[in-house]
Amino acid sequence: MDTPAQMPRVTGALLSSLVTVALILLSFTAPAFGQLAPNLRLYERHCATCHENSSGRNNIPDDLQLLKMAPEAVYSAIAKLPAHTSIQNIPENEKLSIAEYLGGRKVRLAKGASATPRANRCTSNPALRSAQFDPAWSGWGGDTANSRFQPARVAQLRPDQVPQLKLKWAFGFPDVEAVYGQPSVWAGHVFIGVDTGMVYSLDARTGCVYWSFEADAGVRNAISIAPVKGKDLSKFAVYFGDIKANLYKLDARSGKLLWKVKIEDNPVARITGSPALYRDRLYVPVASTEEWVAGLGVNYPCCTFRGSVAAVDAGTGKQIWKTYVIPDQPKLAGKTPNGAQRWAPAGGGVWDSPTVDAQAHAIYIGTGDSYTEPAPNTIDAVMALDMYTGKVIWSVQDTKDDVWLYACRPGYASGNCPAKLGPDFDFGSSPILKVLPDGRRILIAGQKSGVVWAHDASRMGAVVWKTQLSDTLAPGEITFGGAADDQAAYFGLKDGGVAAINLATGSKKWFATEDDDHNSTHVRGQTAAVTGIPAVIFSGGWDGILRAYSTKNGQRIWEYDTVREFKTVNGVAAKGGSMAGPGPVVAGGMLFVGSGYVVGASVPGNVLLAFGP
Repeated sequence: MDTPAQMPRVTGALLSSLVTVALILLSFTAPAFGQLAPNLRLYERHCATCHENSSGRNNIPDDLQLLKMAPEAVYSAIAKLPAHTSIQNIPENEKLSIAEYLGGRKVRLAKGASATPRANRCTSNPALRSAQFDPAWSGWGGDTANSRFQPARVAQLRPDQVPQLKLKWAFGFPDVEAVYGQPSVWAGHVFIGVDTGMVYSLDARTGCVYWSFEADAGVRNAISIAPVKGKDLSKFAVYFGDIKANLYKLDARSGKLLWKVKIEDNPVARITGSPALYRDRLYVPVASTEEWVAGLGVNYPCCTFRGSVAAVDAGTGKQIWKTYVIPDQPKLAGKTPNGAQRWAPAGGGVWDSPTVDAQAHAIYIGTGDSYTEPAPNTIDAVMALDMYTGKVIWSVQDTKDDVWLYACRPGYASGNCPAKLGPDFDFGSSPILKVLPDGRRILIAGQKSGVVWAHDASRMGAVVWKTQLSDTLAPGEITFGGAADDQAAYFGLKDGGVAAINLATGSKKWFATEDDDHNSTHVRGQTAAVTGIPAVIFSGGWDGILRAYSTKNGQRIWEYDTVREFKTVNGVAAKGGSMAGPGPVVAGGMLFVGSGYVVGASVPGNVLLAFGP
């Protein structure tokens, strides 16, 4: 594997100094990061003395070994005597928090209760069919171009039906604090993963449960579905990743594990963006939590993680190639004022689902910021990779010198903070590939700054136009991305509202603002991924409102307040909350959306909602 020979240990035991929990809670980030600081602090206080740098001596697992354990195993081990006599009297919630930090998800105290739902089981389990027979939405963008636009023949939802949408059923996720994953639809089945690591297969019409599967860690991405090669034409598989950088293949009908592979060994690595499936290959993006933990930790040896994309054989799980955003391996680069070891270069996480261009035999990604100085020219960039070899075809950087670590700001600076803190203007959303009437093939890329860029895919990524949608440049304005039809691209903004942009010129067509009539006590913003059908755009808000807009002029034609308690088909207590990440999905005349993706002071939730006219 392409890693330095003397990679430092990237674990909680090295994070001896942390900022207050309040800083985390104020950040624009998901609940997993919201609990990072307090959980790490508990590990430092109660566990680090024995486990850091133990290297397995005296049968004591070191912190890297602990990070590979399931949270239930950690929680169980804490109770063992006499090894843990010194921590037997700490509160149970602190034991659970330590296990959650090391395990990558919540502890399941009642094993099997959520892993094997007994309520609302489907009475039959029909075989899946090809998408040519049934409406489908597979993966993040619904197509290889990541357009997030569902054509009429598949959407089967007319614009005049949208104002008549009614809730058909609600499914409650047990023990869930955030609905991480985005629904996928295939042959009347809905597949979705959540922060507990559970993945569900549900009936699209009724919400009954076909099966559930327990991944090693939380599942944040959209699931891809495809037929399995072989003589059995009725066999299909589902693919997804987790926040411990594991990639999975399951039998789509039964939920049986077919294979699981580790994509990246660095313990801070995670698969957040959805793996892109094209023919017999998966293109897997890899990001990390290092920009958070390095900024928080005074003694953290920053930094060693490099973002990457791996091509994996969908049949066997074997890695075909792997390309790092930063080609140079991290090397020793001196010490911080606190005496911690420096490593560089690092950063460039790939948070978005790769976009596939079959005509050019290329895949496209947006890249994240740098963690170390100086910033390489491949960060905050749009890149094209050869789909067969992984070779970089071109890379165009849209923001230079963006070195950013969380918590680095006036009044606080760990030894890892850069001399000049960057603006955190990386690309967190997938580039959208569109072909213009004149034949130009452009990539529409929304940047966290609030700027949308158009790059010419046929001219080495040359900039065609750029448009600033937000009043001021600020991090997080465009986070999970937009949608595009043949005329325009549509993006939601953290400041609130949705904008439409002419594809050919980049000129603004309209801007629809939020009103203040609903949930006025909640934070505003529309950073969730936008979704389109002919003449209509759907957008979820931080205030929990799901809205539908006319693509003609931005007029709002329907809305639904999800911040409420729901009677669920599976009997689990559930409520809706903020929608700040995954977007709605439309297929077969139904609209599906998860409610409860938390940012900052917004509202948690644990429900999947299904609407029909």
